[in-house]
This record gives sequence, C-alpha cells and structure tokens, in this order.
Amino acid sequence: MTLEVDLYWSFRSPYSYLATPRLVALEAEYDVTFNVKIVAPLAIRQPDFFERNDPRWLAYTITDMARLAEYLDMPIGAPNPDPIIQDIKTRKIAADQPHIFRLLRLGTLAAEQGKGLKFIYEVSGLIWGGRVKWNEGNHLRAAAARAGLEFDELEKRAVAEADRLDAVGAQNEKDQQDAGHWGVPLMVFEGEPFFGQDRIPVLIWRLEEHGLSKRT
Repeated sequence: MTLEVDLYWSFRSPYSYLATPRLVALEAEYDVTFNVKIVAPLAIRQPDFFERNDPRWLAYTITDMARLAEYLDMPIGAPNPDPIIQDIKTRKIAADQPHIFRLLRLGTLAAEQGKGLKFIYEVSGLIWGGRVKWNEGNHLRAAAARAGLEFDELEKRAVAEADRLDAVGAQNEKDQQDAGHWGVPLMVFEGEPFFGQDRIPVLIWRLEEHGLSKRT
C-alpha cells in the first residue's frame, strides 16, 4: 500500500532545499508519495517578521544552513536573485514581489500534474545552489524539462490561472496551520506533523510503523 505524506514547502527556505534530495530519494526507493503543497514564505505571510525578529536569528540561520549543507555535501549560496525582494539593511519587504509569486504558481501547477517533488528539487537547486541567476536564460525551462514538464505551457497557465493558483496557495497555508505548524519543510502523515529537515528520520520511523516497504 502506498503511504502518502503532505509536504508543505517554500522556495525561499534553505531548509526546504536541503531536505528535498532526501525526500526524493525516499520516494524513489520506498512506496511512499509526497503530496507537495507550495506555501508562501514568511516574508509574504508576515511582512514585518524580519523587522521585529531578533537579528541573531538571521545570523544563526546563515551559519546553520551553511554548516548543514557542508554536512550533507550539498552546494549552497545566496540566491541570485533572492525570490523575495527585501532591503538588506532595514530588512523591510518590498510591496512588489514578481519572483516569488511566479514560483508559487509554477510550483502549484507542477504539483497538480504530479510532478511537484521533482520540480521543487530541480528549481530549488537553481535558487540555492549558488551558481546561476536562476530567473535568466533557459534555467527554469531546463529545470522543468528535467522534472518532466513543458515550461512554456506551465508559464502560460501560471499567468492565465493566477487567481485560482493563488487561492490554492492560500488553502495550502490554511491547511498547514490546521496541521499544527507554520514552518517549512513540514511533513504531515496521518494527521501528525513533522517540522524541519531534521525530523526526516523520525518521519521514516513512523512510516515504517505503518508498513513502509521498498518499491518492487
């Protein structure tokens, strides 16, 4: 029996990026499916979050994500450009946000086509891999192709169906809150939330209790 896990995930979260390869490997080896639920980052949901937060939080997060990437032997670098337009000095979030809403809609469409996990794996590698300007050239098109998607059609639908896709995203955020947490990555299995990339081993343990088996 295929086990299903809801995965609440954000394009701006380094921890979402760092968790994704392990989830891809888990789904490839075992009879489990991750239902990707794209959610907006805190910068969109709570625009004043960074302004009112202790500045040590950001400093620690940068240190920790670099350390974790080294531990996992994964590349990491500052997104170029940042999916969220933000004043680095004041930490104020800009009113106009062209990058993140584009990503949210594309990711939601990919998830609806059953390619959500592959798409976020490919695109987050572009954003957080520290190598390219992910929004230029054919980078997103190539990432979509590697995920088994036709990018031009995806982009066209993302524009035409913007209102519907934004409503799906809002529902994902509500469902995430109802599941018992607000952070990402958040994995929910049988109503039980597992917050953070460090809870993946605990999630696997719980899945094994429910008969997790290898794919044949």
